[in-house]
Amino acid sequence: MFAFLKPNPVKKLRKIYDKKSTEAMYAQRKGDIRSYSQLTAEAENLWQQILAYETKAKK
Repeated sequence: MFAFLKPNPVKKLRKIYDKKSTEAMYAQRKGDIRSYSQLTAEAENLWQQILAYETKAKK
């Protein structure tokens, strides 16, 4: 009944994913490939979590 009061984990993860992706882009532009690789890996991890939540919600 009060489902709209529950926090949406996908929305929160997407926001973090966007931030990590942007940080990775700026690191790459600066030439800091090590940070770029690390941030990209973290963003990819978050994306996998997002996909897991979305597939769970569709079932």
